[in-house]
Amino acid sequence: MNREVCPVAPESPSTRLHSVSVAGVVIREDGRVLVIRRAGNGAWEPPGGVLELAEAPEDGVRREVYEETGITVRVDRLTGVYKNSSRGIVALVFRCRTEGGYEQLSDESTAVEWLTPDEVAGRMAEVYAVRVADALLDGAPQVRTHDGTTFAQPPGRVAKRR
Repeated sequence: MNREVCPVAPESPSTRLHSVSVAGVVIREDGRVLVIRRAGNGAWEPPGGVLELAEAPEDGVRREVYEETGITVRVDRLTGVYKNSSRGIVALVFRCRTEGGYEQLSDESTAVEWLTPDEVAGRMAEVYAVRVADALLDGAPQVRTHDGTTFAQPPGRVAKRR
């Protein structure tokens, strides 16, 4: 088998594959943001999860937000691309608006709340708080790399998790 190998990222048997996840930063009319507390680890995050193979990213965001919160959303735009280099996960984050539904818990969420941006910065780990802060900005989507805890190039000032 004769395949060309990219000189920048050579192929090898140990090359890890990436998974793609999506998350929705859902902003209510009063500026509060929809968040969940993950059942698996107790962390506060925007709702989201792994994108299914044949699923469009916007459809995945709508599905994940609804499954985890009971809220239906309209996807406005892509606000960031975040690579967790230690786990091989690329997350696409979208700003969304509510269309309907009612807050409810799921197997994946032990709490569903609407937080102010300041409350988000106080409750979430920096890698998630930055995603929310980026979604609140206008302009081009942000592209950031982190190791699960620390960004390769630190973003602007974001309050540390309490």
